[in-house]
Amino acid sequence: RATFNRACSDCHSHETRWPWYSYVAPASWFLIRHVEHGREEFNVSRWGVGENEGDEAAENVRSHKMPLRSYLFAHPEARLSDAERAEFALGLATTFGDEGEGEHEVETD
Repeated sequence: RATFNRACSDCHSHETRWPWYSYVAPASWFLIRHVEHGREEFNVSRWGVGENEGDEAAENVRSHKMPLRSYLFAHPEARLSDAERAEFALGLATTFGDEGEGEHEVETD
């Protein structure tokens, strides 16, 4: 949870901490669009809505796609060591897994 809050929650939850420059155009346009896109892809505040797959999030962390470099530039505290990255990816997959996992169609007569 601490790693998620440090590296992900600004874009992947409704717990975004908006910096001062997020209120100044044109930076505000970029940040708002960026956060909206992040929430569409993976949003722990709206779990179970849309396509919110933990396995995919874990793979994005493992492959260094997340956190984004542009986010790390402004938030160096979100950088993950290799050990943190591996542990966090495992935690994402274990906690959230594949949202469709365990759902099976039941036949009825």
